[in-house]
Amino acid sequence: MSIESHSITLKIWDHSTIDHTLEAAIAQVSTRANLPAEHIKVTRSGPNVFTVSPVAGL
Repeated sequence: MSIESHSITLKIWDHSTIDHTLEAAIAQVSTRANLPAEHIKVTRSGPNVFTVSPVAGL
């Protein structure tokens, strides 16, 4: 996991934990960025690699 500003990049190996892990990451980024979860996006950037970050321009 790496954290840049209010974004988190995760490599999730266990497919059974993807939903739970991403939900927790969204909650963490939402809190750090002081934004509701609706303003957080998840981008898949590779096999098993996800970036959770605030939506730009808010």
